[in-house]
Amino acid sequence: MIMITAFYASILGFIYIRLSKNIIRLRRKYNVSLAHKNHGDLEQAIRAHANFSEFVPIGLILLACLEINKIHFAVVILLGGLFFVGRVLHAKSFLKEKIDTSLRVKGMQFTFWSIALMSGMNIFSILVSFI
Repeated sequence: MIMITAFYASILGFIYIRLSKNIIRLRRKYNVSLAHKNHGDLEQAIRAHANFSEFVPIGLILLACLEINKIHFAVVILLGGLFFVGRVLHAKSFLKEKIDTSLRVKGMQFTFWSIALMSGMNIFSILVSFI
């Protein structure tokens, strides 16, 4: 059972819904069904959702692999938390009227570090299994 991954996936699912609802709200406000029709705030909302959608799957796959590969639960929780915080910071930076660049950068740094560390830990666990 991959309970840690399930926990983080569930919380991230709620953030995904929040980002989706933000797009829906703005589409209704501007009566736009496709694209953003030069509405900067709608474009920003679409990009926030898209970025979330692009990074969350790989993060969750890597996190699940850590659990399946029986990496110590504390490491899995820590790396999952780092990934989660990165995604939250990045999403929050886009939910402001003007993008908070420092929050956006910090969110991407946390996201990249967590993905790199999870990738490395998975490769290490595979290599160790051959010894």
